[in-house]
Amino acid sequence: MNSTFVSQAAANPVIGYLDSVGTASVLYLESLWARYYAWVGSDFLATGLLFLVIHEVVYFGRSLPWYILDRTKILKNYKIQDKEIPDSEQLQCLKDVLISHFVIEAIPIFGFQPICNIVGIDYSANFPALKYFLIQITAFFFMEDTWHYWFHRLLHYGPFYKHIHKQHHKYAAPFGLTAEYAHPIEVAVTGLGTVGSPLLWSYFFGHVHLVTVITWVVLRLFQAIDAHSGYEFPWSLHHFFPIWAGADHHDDHHKFFVGNYSSSFRHWDYVLGTETPSTARKHTFLKNTSVLDKKKK
Repeated sequence: MNSTFVSQAAANPVIGYLDSVGTASVLYLESLWARYYAWVGSDFLATGLLFLVIHEVVYFGRSLPWYILDRTKILKNYKIQDKEIPDSEQLQCLKDVLISHFVIEAIPIFGFQPICNIVGIDYSANFPALKYFLIQITAFFFMEDTWHYWFHRLLHYGPFYKHIHKQHHKYAAPFGLTAEYAHPIEVAVTGLGTVGSPLLWSYFFGHVHLVTVITWVVLRLFQAIDAHSGYEFPWSLHHFFPIWAGADHHDDHHKFFVGNYSSSFRHWDYVLGTETPSTARKHTFLKNTSVLDKKKK
């Protein structure tokens, strides 16, 4: 053990204890990571299987609570739109999403590891420092949000909407499972914003670890599913972090079929005047400034 750590631990036993526990935890996770890759015996299969399993567990695991809330009506007062989607339609949505996951998304998922080698994403058993981990996750959120805003806005243009994006707008009152209910082209290009952010960062700046990428994908899944949940709570994140979009922001997009194009944040819609009228009216300083409001006059 290095002498600096020993002296800090002696000077402050609490910090020393927390540091030692944290270090031990990271070392344990790194050993599990190494053993997993050794057990599979193929970096290609190990990375692909890891991503696929995590994606399915997180997607359906996070969607399930919203389904339970819809059926039990425990928190019906927090439901944004008073519309109930029949089980038959939810089941069909589930089938369509499963087909998309295993026929369309599985291909790029298993093709990700070779790309990691090209752009230099590290998947060794040496996990990243917390500082770089947090900086990169934050950057990925803003990078993806920018991609999503412009691509999503483009999808609302005439033929693109009619032949591609209209599928995602089948449900004017979204529910958790609809987060990835979309045309194959939309699934692919939207996914490019998610995986493309860490790929671009690694290519230009380097030092991106696969653990950071996996964490980012998990957080992005949570964001997308929660945005489609159809529920608005007093404890929703945007009440404490105003730039955050959340379910009320995206629910308006499905309700009005236009406006509120961003995924995670509100700044692009605010700056470019593409908030829905009802979203704009929620901000007293934005009344009647929305481009959509002006079009209705």
